[in-house]
Amino acid sequence: MIRLLGYFFGIGSVLALIGAGGAGLYVAKMSEDLPDYQVLEKYEPPVMTRVHASDGGLMAEYAKQRRLYLPIQAIPSRLKNAFLSAEDKNFYEHHGVDLEGIGRAAMVFVKGGPMQGGSTITQQVAKNFLLTNERSMERKVKEAILSLRIEQAYSKDRILELYLNEIYLGLGSYGVAAASLSYFDKSVNELEIQEVAYLAALPKAPENYNPFRNPDEAIGRRNWVIQRMAENGFITQDEANEAIAKPLGIKTRSSSAYVPSAEYFTEEVRRDIISRYGMNALYEGGLSVRTTIDPHMQIEARHALQQALIQYDQAKGFRGPVKTVELGNDWATPIGDIEAMSDVPEWRLAVVLTADANAVNIGLQPEKLASGRRGPEREMGEIALADMRWALQTVQDGRRVSVKTADRVLQRGDVVYVEKKPDGGYRLRQPPKVQGALVAMDPHTGRVMAMVGGFSYSQSEFNRATQAYRQPGSSFKPIVYAAALDNGYTPASVILDAPISIADGTGGYWEPKNYGGEFAGPSTLRTGIEKSRNLMTVRLAQDMGMKLVAEYAERFGIYDKMLPYLPMALGSGETTVMRMVSAYSVMANGGRSIEPSLIDRVQDRYGRTVYKHDNRRCEDCNAAGWSDQAEPELVDDRQQVLDPMTAYQITSMMEGVVQRGTATVVKELGVPAAGKTGTTNDEKDAWFVGFTPDLVTGVYLGYDNPQPLGHGSTGGGFAAPVFVDFMKDAIKGKPVADFRIPEGMTQIAVDKRTGMAADPGSKDAIIEAFKPGTGPSNVYQVIGAGSSGPSAAAEPLPAEAQQAIVSGAGGLF
Repeated sequence: MIRLLGYFFGIGSVLALIGAGGAGLYVAKMSEDLPDYQVLEKYEPPVMTRVHASDGGLMAEYAKQRRLYLPIQAIPSRLKNAFLSAEDKNFYEHHGVDLEGIGRAAMVFVKGGPMQGGSTITQQVAKNFLLTNERSMERKVKEAILSLRIEQAYSKDRILELYLNEIYLGLGSYGVAAASLSYFDKSVNELEIQEVAYLAALPKAPENYNPFRNPDEAIGRRNWVIQRMAENGFITQDEANEAIAKPLGIKTRSSSAYVPSAEYFTEEVRRDIISRYGMNALYEGGLSVRTTIDPHMQIEARHALQQALIQYDQAKGFRGPVKTVELGNDWATPIGDIEAMSDVPEWRLAVVLTADANAVNIGLQPEKLASGRRGPEREMGEIALADMRWALQTVQDGRRVSVKTADRVLQRGDVVYVEKKPDGGYRLRQPPKVQGALVAMDPHTGRVMAMVGGFSYSQSEFNRATQAYRQPGSSFKPIVYAAALDNGYTPASVILDAPISIADGTGGYWEPKNYGGEFAGPSTLRTGIEKSRNLMTVRLAQDMGMKLVAEYAERFGIYDKMLPYLPMALGSGETTVMRMVSAYSVMANGGRSIEPSLIDRVQDRYGRTVYKHDNRRCEDCNAAGWSDQAEPELVDDRQQVLDPMTAYQITSMMEGVVQRGTATVVKELGVPAAGKTGTTNDEKDAWFVGFTPDLVTGVYLGYDNPQPLGHGSTGGGFAAPVFVDFMKDAIKGKPVADFRIPEGMTQIAVDKRTGMAADPGSKDAIIEAFKPGTGPSNVYQVIGAGSSGPSAAAEPLPAEAQQAIVSGAGGLF
């Protein structure tokens, strides 16, 4: 018997050895060609880029995988404990593999069941980072081998850090930091017990525990995690009971969490980042971008431009509803799928329920929930006839028709935009066809403080501040006058304001005219720019040569290459609002070149600065100590593209535009301001670009497909009021400063008609600034006095010059 037992024992031992050897060979085979786990040391996961306003407010987030990477030290213990309770309570005790869990999963698989869990956090790191999601025994073995190796190579905290930053937790969020913002709009440090437990409930199956589609399952899984936290001693049972009693409390981040009214600005920044660093850096690089935008100015810029466009558009009449729908039992259903303009929060879509002579009853589109569905509320309101009176002028078949009652304007089923009044009623609105742009810039740094590229980014993503090339009209004239002042002319130089005829090289003549057709004879340069005299500007450009004007236009950045033809002096070329504002900034800052920027600084995922807009040097700013030395100074070595004295002279002349010229509406600001209006042929484009000592703002208004705006829609009458509305708020509370007069200039009283010296007390006297060695002329001289008649062109003009003459026949004012 003993011999028999020994025999069986021997056989068992041999079989055990064979089995162990076989297992060893199997493990050895599985160990071949395993991924290199050492890559985890230098792992850089895709991290989202975040864009911030100048005050730190969040503007946008860009990511393929929405993730914010947090080092383990920045993850609170409560959150770590929740995940340990849910996923791997013995994480800090085992060596990477939970043998009991592996055995349990293997038994189920042998019996024909699916592969199950039992994976430790280390195993999940091995799978997520190094393996596939294939559900097989082979993958499980590889996972276990890698886990053992990972545990030998890295600390527990490093492994947990990788796990908590890599896992997918639903709503497009990867890692606990992004999920905390997505589900609760909080940082991880602000999360309460029930909130960390819900996040810890998600790794197994985020979609199964979606708070919107499966709220009961979500609460059940969350409560299970809370109970595990109590059982593991991370919280007390009383804390667990209190947390279990609370609702999910989901608060997804809405658009209101971002800086409002900045869609055009944000998109411009996005394109800039891509051009600098590429698409991958934007969507995976974890950049932190600090922009130049001033959120308060941005809101005021949008409001000022939108109000002007609305007012103009309503004066043209009502063009009809956005859409007409069939109303069934639930009137909210047919308008639920219509997308409203998301960046005009004051407006809502509504459907007409009933209409009579004096009012229209409406049903408002329900608000969109975080789940993407429309809410259950059914809100109704009324548009009184008085609040839609502008629409009594309706556009039918391209013609304006007058009606007298509300039910002649709108009928049941019409979908329209409305705006709520303070008293609870609603005003009828319509998205304008006319468009425009506004840019505000710090002239000393080039920082763009506000930018609006149209009425609504939702309506049209075309940015009219940077992408629309339009004729600037007479707002270009200060460049012509600055070139003259920089080359021997003075503000008191006299030019003939009289008809002129110039051969166009094809047998015809170009005969520009002043707005209104009148002319005033000999007048000073100051009068020419204040009254926006086309004839004087053409003569001035002709006298000094268009090549010189073109050189200055290119120096100022208005054009890359300007055609040196006379019509260009009246603004018949095409440029952008951004370029015009940059050019005026050169005049406002004393003549230094400007590089406009929407970005102050870019930092990489580690906080290192990789770009900074301000490149001024400060050689003594990093002194080791203070020994009564003078304050360090920033060295501004930007190119001087205009004489500082010339810059002041042209600024002073543009102050006259505000005080006595074509933009007297700007006097409402009550502070020193300068600027120039611009209106193109047939009043197709209206401009005003102006500035105070520390802020330059440009406004453009017009149709995307150029067409006349209508008589009186000039730069002074249409664009300048937008400038005023914006600037009133932009400069509110800021100290009032005068324009800085460069040292060495002489101020002399001159006769504003003749440009000659005058008695300072004379009613026709005006104080002019002169450079050293210059002053008012003692002899009455008139530039261009001999060029009233036809002047022949030396040779036929190129086709582009002829086109410039056609399009620039009069760059009004």
